[in-house]
Amino acid sequence: MRKKRISPAKVIAIGFLSVIAAGTALLLLPVSHTGRTSVSFVDALFTTVSAVCVTGLNTLDPGWDFSTFGHVVIALLIQIGGLGITSLGAGLVALLGGKLNQRGNNLVKEALNYPTFKDVMPLIRAVLVLTFTIEFLGAAMAFVTFVQEYPLGRAVWMSVFHSIASFNNAGFDIFGGGVSLTGYAGNGWMNFTTSFLVIAGGFGFFATRDILGYIRSSVRLYRLKKAGEISRRKLYEERPQLTLHTKVVLMMTAILYLGGGVLLKLTEGDNITWMGALFSSMTARTAGFTTFPFTKFSMAGVIVMCILMFIGANPGSTGGGMKTTTMFVLIKSLISTATGKEAVAFGKKLKDDALHKAFVIISLGLCWVIFAAFLLTMLEPHLSLSEVFFEIVSATATVGLSMDVTPTLCTASKLIVILTMYIGRLGPLTIATMWVAAPSGVSRPEEEIPIG
Repeated sequence: MRKKRISPAKVIAIGFLSVIAAGTALLLLPVSHTGRTSVSFVDALFTTVSAVCVTGLNTLDPGWDFSTFGHVVIALLIQIGGLGITSLGAGLVALLGGKLNQRGNNLVKEALNYPTFKDVMPLIRAVLVLTFTIEFLGAAMAFVTFVQEYPLGRAVWMSVFHSIASFNNAGFDIFGGGVSLTGYAGNGWMNFTTSFLVIAGGFGFFATRDILGYIRSSVRLYRLKKAGEISRRKLYEERPQLTLHTKVVLMMTAILYLGGGVLLKLTEGDNITWMGALFSSMTARTAGFTTFPFTKFSMAGVIVMCILMFIGANPGSTGGGMKTTTMFVLIKSLISTATGKEAVAFGKKLKDDALHKAFVIISLGLCWVIFAAFLLTMLEPHLSLSEVFFEIVSATATVGLSMDVTPTLCTASKLIVILTMYIGRLGPLTIATMWVAAPSGVSRPEEEIPIG
């Protein structure tokens, strides 16, 4: 009898659970603690899930309650969670010159949400090289600030940890006191360094590789033109083109970052600087750092942050959320339905499957946010509705921002947030479909039903 194979989605889900189990066990070890407070199983589990799911919500203070060994464990969990277990394993195989079988390619395709099996190994190799290169550069940039405040060894480790947490959009910090980056609200260099790492990690490996290839091809063609080896017409005919995905990513990134900053400045007025507004807009894209406390935000500002968090980063990135391209396709689908015209972007017709998938992902995400928020309001009646929704949206989109309510949650509420972070990291659609059996192929009779 032929053995039934586990689907790639289930393998990835089990892989994350395995890492979570190992991380929880390590964070429960006495060597991981400073002894400042008792670390329970639920708190160790919460911290591990938050790190693996690159979220940043914490029931404890990582800077004060965990030792250097604990910080190393958290950093490794963030790195594994950001790249993905499958991507990291495949990347090591790629760097060692090995090859993946068909099942390995399926896993990588599923893990990265890559649309094709073509060039999987070169992509995964580029992902690893790009990740470690940017993280090294980010650590060097952060070191410029930290070396002025900490001893040399401590400054080096702070820089490395901050670079890993920022690039992977994790939102963890080891400053202690739960201050995040509020002490650097007026430090332009630190704001720039963190924003660079967060945007680089959340931009998406597909788009980054496409842009780098576009630049290389453009430079090569212009050199040939300058050397007289090709004509101007040939240069025009062979000029490289960015993919539709990259164009949408560039447009949505600019709109959300700048538009979000403007909206936050309008809602918060003199309570926030322009640099703070732009940083908050950036960090809402699943980064989790903060330079201004969100407890002081107006209700309008909280709504803006929730929208930005829910949309999140770009596909194929270390960030979470429903993804920018999903929201773009949904908006195009709504316009198409309202006007009766085809859904078109940059001169290309969007596939019907993409329109349907975008609607399903957004719907599932909203349903979980409402359901989890309902449970939390039942368990935590002392919390306001804005605090509950902010917490749940942050967990669902793996952002890590909070209105200082995470440490106050009861055990049942912590477990709900843990499950929410896990669902958010894997994706609502993946969770919903991984247990569904293959379609039988039987077609049912159709019947009209009134809509609207």
